Amino acid sequence: MPTISQKGLTMPQSPIRKLVPFAEEAKKNGINVLHLNIGQPDIKTPQIALDAVKNNTIKVLEYSRTEGSDTYREKLAAYYAKNDIHVTAKDIIVTTGGSEALSFAIGSIADVADEIIIPEPFYANYNGFSTAHGVNVVPVVSDFETNFALPPIEDFEKLITSKTKAILICNPGNPTGYLYSKEEIQKLALLVKKHDIYLISDEVYREFTYDGIEHYSILQEDGIDSNAIVIDSVSKRYSMCGARIGCMVTKNEEVISTAIKFAQARLSPPTYAQIAAEAALETPQQYFDDVIKEYVVRRNILIEELEKIEGVKVAHPKGAFYCIAELPIKDTDDFAQWLLEDFRVNNETVMVAPAAGFYATPGLGKNQIRIAYVLEKDSLKRAVNILKEALKSYIG
Repeated sequence: MPTISQKGLTMPQSPIRKLVPFAEEAKKNGINVLHLNIGQPDIKTPQIALDAVKNNTIKVLEYSRTEGSDTYREKLAAYYAKNDIHVTAKDIIVTTGGSEALSFAIGSIADVADEIIIPEPFYANYNGFSTAHGVNVVPVVSDFETNFALPPIEDFEKLITSKTKAILICNPGNPTGYLYSKEEIQKLALLVKKHDIYLISDEVYREFTYDGIEHYSILQEDGIDSNAIVIDSVSKRYSMCGARIGCMVTKNEEVISTAIKFAQARLSPPTYAQIAAEAALETPQQYFDDVIKEYVVRRNILIEELEKIEGVKVAHPKGAFYCIAELPIKDTDDFAQWLLEDFRVNNETVMVAPAAGFYATPGLGKNQIRIAYVLEKDSLKRAVNILKEALKSYIG
């Protein structure tokens, strides 16, 4: 029988999606599944983006430019300027989602057996993209008790070797919701400049910051133009996950010219989705103001209700729409599957994401789950109540 590649065998399974078969089986049996497991917002996509696709007059759906359309990249540069990030269209490559942007970045800067340092827990697909490129993830542990703040710079520095090519962060963080401060970004900037490595920042949740705290991009930091690479996407910003439009942004011309070669191999990003994404840039600020207010309410409800449950601890997020909760059990993988297979409250159950899959260090996160607070308020309250009752039954 033909063999499977070693790369394929070591490709990690998504902790977010691996429980889908159990959820689908529950739904077939008439169970309503409340999804706390995936960052799919229920917020409406801006109508201006949907109308741009509906009303276009394209007669031939041609390839777009490899790096993305000129008009979209020019408008993206203007969007960044409004956020005090000063780049030009030539510093931007439009990609098929933020995922492809990250893949292009890793492929452009790292060879097989090279290393990327990532604070854990981290977005699980960072493992997948690294594995696909034969690159090793070197985790540095962040602490639940500090809401997953940046680990001490000394912890990063002692992990840097001749194989280290980059430090990768997500800001605000998935799965933690932590928002790195300007001071933390500046510490990382000094470190990558000192060791002549890259700093990659996944900033797809830039708009979602709370409690009066502003996002600070690595592209706002002086002196690291050659080191800084930003990964971005329209998926969460405009509730357009299905559009699959992202971008890679860097002022490093060599990285751009290298990434273009990867982009040429996949030909071009999707045309209709670029039309929608370009139109979405005209979304009024009121849209974001309303969305942020809604997420703050949801976050506060979630944390307040979870903290009422005996034995549950919750990290307090300052951005994105995720939080990590510690449960008074040993194995949340087993618990998450049991919820879908065996537990019901009024014919409803909950789907959560076991957090161990967001760690690279074996054994960490086994008693944690990631919750995405993307449900409307009443559904969120019901979901937490189900968790409360489920823990009583599961422990009992």
